[in-house]
Amino acid sequence: MTSINWTQEVEKRQSDLIKDAQELLKIKSVLDEENSSPEAPLGEGVKEALDFMLQLGEKDGFTPKNVGNLAGHLEFGQGDEIVGVLCHVDVVPEGDGWTSDPYGAEIRDGKIYARGAIDDKGPTMAAYYAMKIVKELGLPLNKRVRMIIGTDEESDWRCVDHYFEHEEMPAMGFAPDADFPIIYAEKGIADYDLVSNTAVIAKEDFDAEVIEFSSGRRYNMVPDFAKVSLVVQQGQTDIVQRFEEFKKNNELDGKAVVESGKLILELEGVSAHGMEPDNGKNAGLYMASFLSEINLDGNSEKFFQFVAKYLGKDSRGRELGVAYTDDITGDLTINVGKLAYSRENGGRAGLNMRYPVTTNLEKTKEILIGVIEAEGFSIENFSNSNPHHVDENDFLVQTLKKVYEEQVGEKAELISIGGGTYARSLKSGVAFGPLFPGRPDIAHQKDEYMIIEDLLRATAIYAQAIYELAK
Repeated sequence: MTSINWTQEVEKRQSDLIKDAQELLKIKSVLDEENSSPEAPLGEGVKEALDFMLQLGEKDGFTPKNVGNLAGHLEFGQGDEIVGVLCHVDVVPEGDGWTSDPYGAEIRDGKIYARGAIDDKGPTMAAYYAMKIVKELGLPLNKRVRMIIGTDEESDWRCVDHYFEHEEMPAMGFAPDADFPIIYAEKGIADYDLVSNTAVIAKEDFDAEVIEFSSGRRYNMVPDFAKVSLVVQQGQTDIVQRFEEFKKNNELDGKAVVESGKLILELEGVSAHGMEPDNGKNAGLYMASFLSEINLDGNSEKFFQFVAKYLGKDSRGRELGVAYTDDITGDLTINVGKLAYSRENGGRAGLNMRYPVTTNLEKTKEILIGVIEAEGFSIENFSNSNPHHVDENDFLVQTLKKVYEEQVGEKAELISIGGGTYARSLKSGVAFGPLFPGRPDIAHQKDEYMIIEDLLRATAIYAQAIYELAK
């Protein structure tokens, strides 16, 4: 058989690929449970994105299937085994400060700008066109190829949980939802809340009482905004002056205003993906640090001093006694993705802990509980996704290495990450692209983009990979 020029096959379909990617990116597919229905359990936007992919696939001759309105798949080929390509069409909230409409899918300087451009709608469309190329070339396969489309990857993975309760597990597969060359190991991910007990701590002499404080919407994002409402008993001018100095010293934007007799303080940070909290500036932790230095009422003082001491400047869990590292996946990290306090309900910190492959999770949890219970806190809403690791000599890993090296002309180094991709829901699965070495990772940030040249390169790599795995 003559060798296939995968790049040329992608170029023939370039304008359609870009147009379809833009159409998908224009759908605001953010989780919206407040407006859910049986037809759209995670919200209308998420369902619209799922429907878009299933309808596109049906039009192009794939066999589509909607699985409970939470996930779906597109399939072609014959055989007992399945090669899975696991993608997701939900996105994190857009946040503030974009140069252009986050759902405009505007092209500037060779890049498509939109929420989801790199995570994960651009790569989803690259993988879709890769399947389309293999199908249209009529190449002989002895496995079925199935794109599995999830809709809740950015939150609770209810999509893949539901999907694999009802559908068969692929023999192997990849998720185009991280970095090239190949991610063969992923940290475990545990989300949980640290909650202060609501016993009233009487304190007569204080300068300010915290009425309400909030920062962050998601466990897996570094919060870029924090707001607190205070009733000041004395020294309001001093508090405002100290706040201005704090902003200046930490190079943060924000403001102090008085509304209806309350002092409102706001801080702006820098958002980033929760797998490396140090890449962002956590507005909530900065605000907690500032509040911990003020003479507050007893209950809020306890909460903000706890946050400042144990979580404030430590993303590695050292203060909590759970720091750990291994050679496969590196450091344990803790992102404080949500912070909330109110006079009525007390305080709560939502943590996203990513732990190395060799961590003893039960022991880590035991240590954590010991530390926080001594401070009058407890753990609630603990959820966990186990670490994932595929042997480097596995057929899947070796095949993808070969494809990457042939197309890119560089050695395919195996890497591990703190992020969690759909690959971990497969028995034999790895994350494979789309971010090429040296490219900045702008997932979950404002002005998220995908470089069009990289979109096309990834499509060619995915097309060859699908063929090599399924032939």
